[in-house]
Amino acid sequence: MVLGYSRLIMARMLPSRRAADLTAGTWALLEQLGACPTTLVWDNESGIGRWRGRDAPRLSPEFAGLAGSLGVGVRILRPRDPEAKGVVERANRYLATSFEPGRHYVGPADFNAQLGDWRDGANTRIHQRLRCRPTERLEADRAAMVALPAQQPEAVGHRWETCLARDHYIRLDTCDYSVHPWAVGRRVAVRADLEAVRVWRHGHLVADHARCWAAHQTLSDAAHLRAATALRTTAIHAGAAPQSDEVQQRDLASYDRHFGTAEEVVA
Repeated sequence: MVLGYSRLIMARMLPSRRAADLTAGTWALLEQLGACPTTLVWDNESGIGRWRGRDAPRLSPEFAGLAGSLGVGVRILRPRDPEAKGVVERANRYLATSFEPGRHYVGPADFNAQLGDWRDGANTRIHQRLRCRPTERLEADRAAMVALPAQQPEAVGHRWETCLARDHYIRLDTCDYSVHPWAVGRRVAVRADLEAVRVWRHGHLVADHARCWAAHQTLSDAAHLRAATALRTTAIHAGAAPQSDEVQQRDLASYDRHFGTAEEVVA
């Protein structure tokens, strides 16, 4: 994901092109910038919004919520319109030709760390057309932007609620994350961003995992596994309590006394 403004380059690798990750990536870059342009210009990206024939483009619910929280407009470019998105395409091309060649990464965090170091150097170079460094124009540009809200908008990242199943795992993308079994059968709130996956139950944090970008992985917290084992052991012992096979026998004379049919014995 690349954010280009006044020749300033800001970029970050995202785990997917889903709307929730695009909103999280947009917010992360805007936080680095410290403000938001009055209009966000995007390509015809399904996670942001798409043109439907001649009708006006329709934003995805997630990005519409983010734009509303920021108080800015969103412009979706038409397909096959290279002149309208030349700034973004040049930034992408510059990234592909100047940053990526000859580099090796051990994971997404390493990629973003190297990208951040390269970006800082690229933004302090003398730009041929600007005849200055892009960072020298940043303060003037930021003054014309919209201030960011004090807290992260609700539309950023993955958010949903669910009833925790008996296996005490929740799924994001194709990965399963363990949750403390105390919450089994109860309603939990799942919150995930680019770095972490967290689960809450009535204000109590019942799961906190690093976001996994690999596919089909199972991430288990050791404390969750110990708690699940203890609960299973308790349930097994409670269900296996010894049962007595002895059947109580009542004295038949008690029925006679109850119904008044007992014969009086005279000494």
